Amino acid sequence: MKLAVAKAWSVSAKSSAWLLGAITLCANLACSSTDTENGGTVSAGAGAVPATGGSSGHGGSAVGGSATVGGGGSAGSATSSGGAGSSGVGGGSAGSSGVAGTAGSSGGAVGAGGASAGSGGSSAGGSSAGGGSSAGSTGFDPCPATGDCKVLPLGDSITFGTPTNNGGYRVELFTKAVGDNLHLTFVGSQSNGPAMVAGKPFPKGNEGYPGITTANLNSQHIKGTALKDMPQIILLHIGTNNVSQANAFADLEKIVDDIVAAAPNSLLAVASIIPLGSTAAVPTYNAKIPDLVKKRADAGKHVIFVDQYKDFPTSELTDGVHPDDTKGYPRMGDKWYAAIKPYLH
Repeated sequence: MKLAVAKAWSVSAKSSAWLLGAITLCANLACSSTDTENGGTVSAGAGAVPATGGSSGHGGSAVGGSATVGGGGSAGSATSSGGAGSSGVGGGSAGSSGVAGTAGSSGGAVGAGGASAGSGGSSAGGSSAGGGSSAGSTGFDPCPATGDCKVLPLGDSITFGTPTNNGGYRVELFTKAVGDNLHLTFVGSQSNGPAMVAGKPFPKGNEGYPGITTANLNSQHIKGTALKDMPQIILLHIGTNNVSQANAFADLEKIVDDIVAAAPNSLLAVASIIPLGSTAAVPTYNAKIPDLVKKRADAGKHVIFVDQYKDFPTSELTDGVHPDDTKGYPRMGDKWYAAIKPYLH
């Protein structure tokens, strides 16, 4: 009888111990508390419990910082950041930066938990997973997707094509565009050049005015009708006729600002002027132009610099001022084309 009682007592004690252990385990597994997101329920607790994550969009809330809960939410849900304890657990990088990423749908990796807080779910965020920092670039595109891009050659006699008046640099520029199957046309109230170039009718328009100064180009034409066709690209080469005057560069600044204000959605390409014999004023004038352009570009204006002065030999000037049609003007056309080619279609 005593032996039977003793065995019954032993069984009862073991049962109580098992029941107590089960209650403790349930408490540790947070049986009575859940985190709900998007209509689903996720339980988080101690031990090696992986994140629910994946397509259900749950990141798992950490309890006490000891759980190995990880993973990110589907589509990078903003509430899938884990870690309620002091040490925090997985999913730390799957929060706001993990939106719209392809890794969001996979729920990320199982978190490392404990001391490795925040390592779980790291695959759900960041630039590599298509988060906020991986948005595609939106480059400036002034030209139409189809049809000709309107290009305005603007300046003095060098833009006009003096002394032969046979199209100047515009011939080489047009030839290169046709060869690359890119589409442009020249606009402007002035007209000269050959009838055909590269097997196509040559657009003869331009705003080149022989003998004009920086001040007069601005007051008489830019503030007049030079931009009436609203060109998408403007090629500016001006300053040769008054480069030695003190106001030349200040006038250029006004020209640039007035063009940008009048045509804010156009690309303005500002060139350094080509050599003028041995005139020392030309390098001085040209040296200021890159900074002028940079300041406007840094302010969000669509302005670029084209160095027409560099490597231009005076031997390619017909009269010490104007390029020849054989090498000088084609050299200018090549530089203009290299600058605007990325914008053409």
